Amino acid sequence: MTPPLAAPSVFGTVHLGYVVIETDRFTDWRRFGTDAIGMHHEDLDERRMRFRLDDQECRFLLVRGPAEDVVAVGWHVDDHTVFERIEARVRSHGVPIKHGTDEEAALRGVERLLRFPGPKGITQEIYTTPRIAGEPLNMLARGFVTGEAGMGHIALTSTKPAQVRGYFDTVFDARLSDYIDETISGVKLKIRFLRVNERHHTIAVASVRGLPLDPIPTRVQHLNIQVAHLDDLAQSYQRVCELGFDMALSVGQHTNDKELSYYARTPSGFEWEVGWNPVTVDESTWQPTTHHGISIWGHKPVGQTIVDKLDRFRVGALSLVRPEKTVPRLGGAGVPDD
Repeated sequence: MTPPLAAPSVFGTVHLGYVVIETDRFTDWRRFGTDAIGMHHEDLDERRMRFRLDDQECRFLLVRGPAEDVVAVGWHVDDHTVFERIEARVRSHGVPIKHGTDEEAALRGVERLLRFPGPKGITQEIYTTPRIAGEPLNMLARGFVTGEAGMGHIALTSTKPAQVRGYFDTVFDARLSDYIDETISGVKLKIRFLRVNERHHTIAVASVRGLPLDPIPTRVQHLNIQVAHLDDLAQSYQRVCELGFDMALSVGQHTNDKELSYYARTPSGFEWEVGWNPVTVDESTWQPTTHHGISIWGHKPVGQTIVDKLDRFRVGALSLVRPEKTVPRLGGAGVPDD
């Protein structure tokens, strides 16, 4: 009897397209995104605003609300065939799907929007065609890297890292790029780096299993965007400091993807990494490895005091009464907890 054909992979046809952030701190976010990071800003109305990195209408949508966190992530898929393939996968696992309204699609600057639950309570959205803005870019940065690799990455902490990895494997055929073993404040962490295209990683998942609490109170630990020019990295770092925004980690270089970057703290509390020149993956030769330590040099904490650390411990303790949300049906039971 002929075995059934394996379902076609969607790897390489999926790209991080936009992020939705819920916040009540519009004034601070406007200054942070426009004056510090250097993105193009657009006010839609009193409850919604957007940032652009390139010719697409929306890369970051900010909506008024109390979460102070990322609430949705949008994935650009190459065509309608891929869109329907992913939709069928999610439906086949019994996970509820909701078609986005015309208004929701317009706010995101996309067509054919589909929404479904994701890890950490972050809604996952797929779409086919991003809309091109009619207005030229007006931003301090000379340019950001988007294109086939997508616009950057998201980083999560999880008490169930295998389920998170399994989720993105099931939905997007994500591949493991490598691991980093790191010890922070005496705590050993293993960070998994997952890719869905040539970008070294689009999702990073740090395991916090065994800790009495998840030290990160937000759903995301950080977001990353990539500048096209080294000067933009240096100048935005200077602007973040001069404008009085908190700098989480100084400029440094990562061990695994070799990206030069720094981490600022956003008005909502999670971190924002601005990076330059990471490696891209050659699928014909790449092999996952384990790196010891997250940085070759730099990435040192900036201006942290004992009071700051105690405050982070206090807000992190909230995770004890806020269990981590998962999507077990898409969690990939067969993925080992390596």
